Amino acid sequence: MRLRMTAMLAGVALAAFGAVSALAQDKPTMGVVVKIGGIPWFNAMEAGIKERAAELGVDAEMIGPTSADPALQVRAIEDLIARGVDVIGVVPNDEAALEPVLQKAMEAGIKVVSHEGPGLQNVDWNFEMASATGFGETHAELLAQKMGGAGEYAVFVGSLTVPLHNAWADAAIAYLGEKYPDMKLIGERYGVAENVDDSRTTALDLMAANPNLKGFLAFGSQGPIGAGRAIEERRATGTVHVIGPFSPGQGRDLIKSGAISGGFMWNPAEAGRVFVEIGKMLVDGTEITEGTEIRGLGKVSPDAAGKDIITNNLIPINADTVDELAGMGL
Repeated sequence: MRLRMTAMLAGVALAAFGAVSALAQDKPTMGVVVKIGGIPWFNAMEAGIKERAAELGVDAEMIGPTSADPALQVRAIEDLIARGVDVIGVVPNDEAALEPVLQKAMEAGIKVVSHEGPGLQNVDWNFEMASATGFGETHAELLAQKMGGAGEYAVFVGSLTVPLHNAWADAAIAYLGEKYPDMKLIGERYGVAENVDDSRTTALDLMAANPNLKGFLAFGSQGPIGAGRAIEERRATGTVHVIGPFSPGQGRDLIKSGAISGGFMWNPAEAGRVFVEIGKMLVDGTEITEGTEIRGLGKVSPDAAGKDIITNNLIPINADTVDELAGMGL
């Protein structure tokens, strides 16, 4: 009798274990490959990914390469394909370098979502929280105001292959060329804005070589930080202006001192939540069309090609807003 009861309990336990295992296997799986790991912007994005994944019952993780190297992103995506995840998300360093591996993912039946990749073709959806033109022009106008509409300026981007940074730079440079002819761009754009030390060193070198330099337009969250530190070292606060997106918690002291003059951002944590939101919709077969409500984006209007979802969710970063934004963990 005791043996029979033990056997029955064991059977119940195995059945329960099997049910739990099946439930775990039914969880959608998602990996989001970002430009680089370990910096505040993508730390905030990771927090958003984890928050929404827990809420929606998605097994999601963020992969941040050790450097902003497209080859490392390709390797990470290859690994996700081999693991057979349901959804791959990506914030690209180089669109052209990623197209073949993203095509491979889609051919394997994996859903693909990108952010800051409006030129990517092998995706189900790409979402933006600001239009490239609007983001570039808004920063350009703020720089022009700070510089009084005249003087030399330099442009930083994450790298010369980061698609959206260069689209922002294109829009900003064109806007300033048309609206403020007395503002002159020096040199080519500099691909240093994902690294604080490189941005600082480049800013110091440019100020030394160009005594009439009055501004930096830095696209890439580490660019304003590095350039701001260079401004402080040269005691050029109020004379040379730094404009660009950055993590408020990282740059709070610099913007309060005036070493960074301002910028605009979207919430990277919200972008992380949107990654998971769209990924879950794709797995569930939910259609995204004109007027579809997506948490974090609002009611969307996909473009005619059916791949890009572009919204306007810009937040100003200045001395009046930085404490509140930093307090949100941004």
